[in-house]
Amino acid sequence: MADGRPVVALESTIITHGLPRPRNLAAAAEAEALLRDAGVVPATVGVVGGRAVVGLTGAELERLAAGERVEKVSVRDLPVVVARGVDGGTTVAATALLAHRAGIGVFATGGLGGVHRGAATTFDESADLVALAGVPILVVSAGVKSILDVPATLERLETLNVTVLGYRTDAFPGFYVRDAGVPVPARVEDAAGAAAVVRARDALGLRSAVLLANPIAAEAQLDVGEHRAVLDAALARAAEQGIAGHDTTPFLLDHVHRATQGRSLEVNLAVYRGNVALAGEVATALSGPRP
Repeated sequence: MADGRPVVALESTIITHGLPRPRNLAAAAEAEALLRDAGVVPATVGVVGGRAVVGLTGAELERLAAGERVEKVSVRDLPVVVARGVDGGTTVAATALLAHRAGIGVFATGGLGGVHRGAATTFDESADLVALAGVPILVVSAGVKSILDVPATLERLETLNVTVLGYRTDAFPGFYVRDAGVPVPARVEDAAGAAAVVRARDALGLRSAVLLANPIAAEAQLDVGEHRAVLDAALARAAEQGIAGHDTTPFLLDHVHRATQGRSLEVNLAVYRGNVALAGEVATALSGPRP
């Protein structure tokens, strides 16, 4: 960063809680290599032995990937895991905060957390949304997983003054599929366009994030009809079994994984690769001379 080179932050919950072993460590290494090959410096964020780290070493990545008792760390959890001296994988919220504290302006993830179905009564909403309201970083994600309440998530992002851009799309992506059925408020056609929005935000003195919604490649998404059928079946099964609250999301994700015979995992990895690559392009655009 001191040399003005482009840097992209990466989260660690995809390593610690998002992917099975040994795919988790392989995916982390692949993401970092993808950025390095593009001339971008990767900075994977996590907590190691109670120390928040921006730019995990290879040994630290291996430690988190293999750990049996690694905490899932959002912003509220940071003081606890640091005080206890334990290991943790950082969520979107915690990663964005720590990356920004280190001066990093671009962050790549898979999917953003959002408003959960039934949140009108449960108030179940990801801390990612609130965190992005106060962290001026650009986040590349494939929207939010379609198991969430996508329209409500976009309403909350609007309320929280988080700028949402569609990357070469007018539709907000639903992670597994390119179109979640809700339009984006604005779109950009390239990394330079996204960088221009970030520079304008900074010039205006705004302190909220820019969310760059990057849909998965058309050939890699789940079949739209299959996706709809699997999601409907998962929601019906959850209702039948009385699954509610914080148990809902892992139940639905597990159902999707099993119903697609593991193909949803490959979609997850394709999403992540695409987002990491785009984040590298935006970071490179921001590190270059201003137009």
